Amino acid sequence: MAASGRTRRSGNGIWLWFAVPGMTLFCAFWLLPMVRLLGVGASGPDGAMAYLAVLTNRHYFASLVSTLVLSAAVTAATLAISVFVGLFLQRNRFPGQSLLLAMLTFPLAFPGVVVGFMVIMLAGRQGLIGVFTDWLFGQSLVFAYSLSGLFLGYLYFSIPRVILTVVAGAEKLDPSLEEAARSLGAKPWQVLLHVVLPALLPALISSGAICFATSVGAFGTAFTLAANIDVLPMTIYNEFTGYANFAAAASLSIVLGVITWLALALARSLTGNGVAAAA
Repeated sequence: MAASGRTRRSGNGIWLWFAVPGMTLFCAFWLLPMVRLLGVGASGPDGAMAYLAVLTNRHYFASLVSTLVLSAAVTAATLAISVFVGLFLQRNRFPGQSLLLAMLTFPLAFPGVVVGFMVIMLAGRQGLIGVFTDWLFGQSLVFAYSLSGLFLGYLYFSIPRVILTVVAGAEKLDPSLEEAARSLGAKPWQVLLHVVLPALLPALISSGAICFATSVGAFGTAFTLAANIDVLPMTIYNEFTGYANFAAAASLSIVLGVITWLALALARSLTGNGVAAAA
C-alpha cells in the first residue's frame, strides 16, 4: 500500500513538469509585464491616484464613456442581427448555404486595419456611399471617420463570431420543445420569444461578452479611421506616442483590461460556463 502511494506521488510529480512551459510563458508574457505596467501606472506625479484619472479627468472620462456606449451598441446590434441570420441558416437548407456561411465568416480573416480600410472604401470621402449620395442628392454622405464609421467596422468583424455561436447553439435545441409549444397554440413569435431565445441565452451571453470585450479593446480599426474618434484605445495610444505620458498610458491600459475582464467574468457567472477570452 505504501509503495503504491509513493508510485502515485511519483507519477503526479512527473505530470507537474508538464505545467512548466505554460507557467514560464504565463510569468514571462503576462505576470511580469502586468506587474511592470502597474508600477509604471503609479510612477507619475499623482501616484496610485492615476488609476482614478479615468473618472476625474474630463477627457479620459469622455473617452471611457464613448468606448462603453459604442461597445454596448455594437454588442446589441450584433446579437440582434446574428440571432435572425444564425437561426435562418440553421433551420433552412438551400443550394450555396455552405458558401454563404463561409462568406459571412470571412471577416474573421481580416485584421482591424483592413476592416478600417474597407469602411473608408464604403463610407469615406471617395467611398461608395458618398458617390451614390452625391449623385442622388448632390451632397456626399461621409461618416467613416466618426463613431458611426467605427460602429460599422466593429459590427462587421463582430457578427461572424456570434453567428457561429448561434448556429452551434441552435443545432443543440430540442425540437420537441418547439413542437409542444406549437401544439399548445403558440404563435411563431411566441415560440421564438419563450422557447428558442431562453434556450440560446447562455450562448448569447457568452458571445455577447466576447463581442463587448473585443469592441472595448479593439485598436486597429480605430487607428485606421482616427480623425474624429475618441475611444480609450486611441487615448492610450496618443498618451504613449504623442505626449510620452507613460504613467497615464499604463494606468488607462490597466483600466481597459479590468473592464474587459469584468465583462467576461460576469458572463461566466451568469452562464455557469467558461467564456473564451477571444474568439
